[in-house]
This record gives sequence, structure tokens and C-alpha cells, in this order.
Amino acid sequence: MNTMDSPALTLATPEGRQFFRDFYRTDLLNSTIPFWFPRSIDTVHGGFLHCLDHDGSLLDTDKSVWAQGRMSWMLLTLYNTLSPNPEWLAWGLAGLEFLSKHCFDADGRMFFHVTADGRPIRKRRYAYSECFASIAHAAAARALDSDEHATRSCELFDLFYDWNFTPGRMPPKFTDTRPMIGLGPRMMAISTVQELRSNFGVNARHQAIVDRCLEEIETLFVKPDRRVVMENVAPNGDIVDHFDGRQLNPGHAIEAAWFILLEAEYRRDSRLTRMACQMLDWMWDRGWDEECGGLFYFRDVDHKPVQEYWHDMKFWWPHDEAIIATLMAWQMTGDERYAGWHRQVHDWSHQHFADPVHGEWFGYLHRDGRRSVSIKGNLWKSFFHHPRMQWLSWKRLDESVGAS
Repeated sequence: MNTMDSPALTLATPEGRQFFRDFYRTDLLNSTIPFWFPRSIDTVHGGFLHCLDHDGSLLDTDKSVWAQGRMSWMLLTLYNTLSPNPEWLAWGLAGLEFLSKHCFDADGRMFFHVTADGRPIRKRRYAYSECFASIAHAAAARALDSDEHATRSCELFDLFYDWNFTPGRMPPKFTDTRPMIGLGPRMMAISTVQELRSNFGVNARHQAIVDRCLEEIETLFVKPDRRVVMENVAPNGDIVDHFDGRQLNPGHAIEAAWFILLEAEYRRDSRLTRMACQMLDWMWDRGWDEECGGLFYFRDVDHKPVQEYWHDMKFWWPHDEAIIATLMAWQMTGDERYAGWHRQVHDWSHQHFADPVHGEWFGYLHRDGRRSVSIKGNLWKSFFHHPRMQWLSWKRLDESVGAS
């Protein structure tokens, strides 16, 4: 479903806002949620089975620890903000129970990949499983009015922050010959604190962490002279003139932009709004494929060839993030250019990723929009980016259209 036959349907018109609000609501409730539930509930071992083919059939029983936290968060957030559906609550809490029972190592860190019954397969160097468990506990704290879940949420965020930001705490990925730091931990810290704040409030220390990460993104990763947002930089912010150092990830930077827009909205900070919109502008220009449509996965800051072979593929999640970012940018600035971009990414995505037969989105396309694989769920793709886009877009458009 798209707007191609109705040129007036953009965010800039009342009819367009109602169309998109109704579209995201209907697609979430009638397509995305029914694709995943109840089939992804593991009634034997607990948690979620999420490695699914186009028709929902199970491809693999292994479990991503990220997915257990992300899916729990999404279910509990739907419960908190849309409807007190007892199944959403029960399923979300079951995911948290699986995490608590099976996904922590003896050192307190979390695994990344486990078997269906929770035996560990892989533990990664970095700490992101902890972020997703933290936001799931935050949503549970709100759903149950639980101080215990709020405390656990804070503990897991503090573990993530200590692991990623304390020098020498995380084992290095490379030698110290060419040190670099990444955008990812900083945008994740901002987003996680935002979830804690929206569910039970945060303390001054957590808010100071957001301040630090905003400053570092602005001073180290945002490059006005190059009109880009870097994915990795030297510790002093210099661009490292090698494959990894020149690499841009437009979808990631656009996701970071809407996290910052959310913070700007909370603080009523016009300067932050301008910075986030610049990030969106620059990375849209760098990322949008003018020939075939959709967002490239990787680009090079100097327009040189990128070494990763999937650099020109179209993944589902950057398009979800671009839909959110363009919607928020339009709402916060009124600039009709963002309404046009929103419609552009909405139409391309729903023409190419959406499955009108079984629901949900396919995950991976070739550059020209042809499907690369029929998978709708794996260790990376689960019930998270896509329903988050639909839920957040629906709820934000309610403000413009009128809640229903």
C-alpha cells in the first residue's frame, strides 16, 4: 500500500497525516504483530523463537539474546502505551524470564547467541545485549509498577556504560596501532536513558551521560566541513584514512538523528533540533540511491569503493529508521522537504520490503529492490525495528490527527 495514486498524501496535509497514521496503526495490528505472535512464543523453553521464513515457518531454533530483550521491550511497550492486552504482558515477561535464567555469564555480562534451551553459543566483546535487557526491564517496571524491575534496568545500563566507556574495561578489538571509537555506544546510551526516563525517570548521573554522549557525537562524529556523520573516528575525532575509518553507515546515523530529535523535543532545545536535522540531511544525501531508490547500507566519506560486499544492498532497518526520522523532522520544523522524504522512503519501502501475503517485511534486498532472501527473522532481525517504527509513527501522528 502506498501513496503513489494520491499526490496530496504527505505529512504536510491533514489527509496525508490521517492516511499515514491509519496506515501504521493498521499495518502494526493486522500485519506485523500477527506474523510474530503467537508463533514465536517458545512454549517449551520460554523466550522467543524468531528465526522465521517468509511464511512464519521456523528456520532455526537458536536465539539471539538481543532479540529476547528487544521483543520483550516491544511487547511491554505496546502493553503500556496502546492497550493492556494480558497476552502482550505475559509474553513480554516470559522473554525477561528467559533472559534472567539463561542469558547471563558468571561475570554478570550477557551472552549474544544461545540455544533454544538457553545454553550459551557466543558471547561478544561489546555490551549491547545489556542495553536491550535494560529497556525491557524499564518497560516491565512501568507495566507492573515495580521498583525491582526499575533497579535491574539501571544496573544493566550501568554495566553497559561501564563496559563501553571505561578505558581498558572492554578487551580491544584491534591493537593500539590505529585506535578508533564508534558512534554506536553513544547513540545507544542516549536511547537507553530515554527509555528509562520515559518509564520511571532517571537520576542526574544518567542525564549527565546523555549530555556527554551528545557532546561527543557533535564534536567528534558530526563533520560540518564534510557534511557527514562518521561511524568511527580516531579518539580525537580525526577521520582515519583507511577502509574502516572512511566508512559511513547512513541508516545508523539517521537513527542517531531521531534519538537526538527526541532529546531536543524533551529539552525544548532548538540547537539540538538543528544538529539532528543536519545529520539527517547530510546522511540522506549520502545514503539515498538516486538510481534505484532506497538507502545504501555503506558509503565511503571520500566516495571511494567500500570493501564490504553488501555495501549497496538495501536492509530493512535503515528504512524503518528513516521513516521515523523524516516524520519527526517534519513535525519539529514544518519543513515540507521532510514530508517529501517521508513519503519517498515510505513508498519505496512498502513497494519492496512488504509482504502482502504473509505480513511483515522481508529483511534483505539487492540494490535494485529484488529480494535477496526470503528471511523475515534471524539473529539480527526480529520483532523490533519494524514494529517500533509503526508504533512510534502511529503514536506521534495521533498528536497531529487526534488520538483514537
